[in-house]
Amino acid sequence: MKSSAKKVELASVDDLFTTEQERQQAGEERVVRIPLSQLHYFKGYPAMQTEVPFAGQPYRVKDDDPKMLETLDSIRQRGVRTPGLVRPDPDGGYEIISGHRRHRASELAGLEDMPVIIREMNDEEAVIEMVDANIQREDVLPSEKAWAYRMKLEAIKRQGERTDLTSAQVGPKLTAAEKIAENSPDSKSQIKRYIRLTELIPELLNMVDEKKIALNPAYELSFLKKEEQRDLLDAMDSEQATPSLSQAQRLKKYSQEGHLTLDMMRVIMGEEKKSDLDKVTLSADILRKYFPKSYTPQRMQETIIKLLEGWQKKRQRDQER
Repeated sequence: MKSSAKKVELASVDDLFTTEQERQQAGEERVVRIPLSQLHYFKGYPAMQTEVPFAGQPYRVKDDDPKMLETLDSIRQRGVRTPGLVRPDPDGGYEIISGHRRHRASELAGLEDMPVIIREMNDEEAVIEMVDANIQREDVLPSEKAWAYRMKLEAIKRQGERTDLTSAQVGPKLTAAEKIAENSPDSKSQIKRYIRLTELIPELLNMVDEKKIALNPAYELSFLKKEEQRDLLDAMDSEQATPSLSQAQRLKKYSQEGHLTLDMMRVIMGEEKKSDLDKVTLSADILRKYFPKSYTPQRMQETIIKLLEGWQKKRQRDQER
């Protein structure tokens, strides 16, 4: 007896990491296969090449990234099912606007070419398309967002848009912020804060990516002069601490007043944070001495709570006598 169930084809991992706009364009424009050797990263305009840290584009492509490994597995099984987007390079070959991860995964999988859509775009159009095609991903790092938003801001500026993001007034001066936010998961004010992160030296920005420094303190630190940021690395290392929001705000204040020194940084970074004062830490090695080996951390915690409740009740009875 034949099954009446219809055959359902699940979307590949490769398909899941593309935008709806890109999939629609794939249906409207001609898809061609281009040798991987003719595809290279977007270089951007000269000013961008000297500032953006990753070969003129804001997104890192790492071979050991979990999403890369998923894409690689999908491509090995099914090939590249959704084409990338490229533009002709006057120096030869094509610049990848969208599909960097698919391109690298294709190299790792040993493929010779991949499907792409070739589109004529100027630098500004290419930047905006590249940023919008990737910014919705869940795994975008703070540094990637920061540079992506700054690149889009610069592209809009070169197109003639007004780009003052510092004004609190509502009106034409917010046009650029509104345009950046159109295809972004972040608000205008959040975009402004991300763009400020590009003023951090690479070492501090990496610490934001690694979640050693939170976004709000990092925003405040971005107002420090570059030499002050390097001194801060020294102070953080010597005190084995990272700045809280209140500490970062004080560092910014002293910097703006011209009073920030390395010694002052060390004093501030050496302060005990309120969160540290309110926290009691017991290592697993200490606790293991008092519990059977079979006890899980959860069961150890439940036992400790019960013992503390018993101790509290005994103290209350003693006080009532």
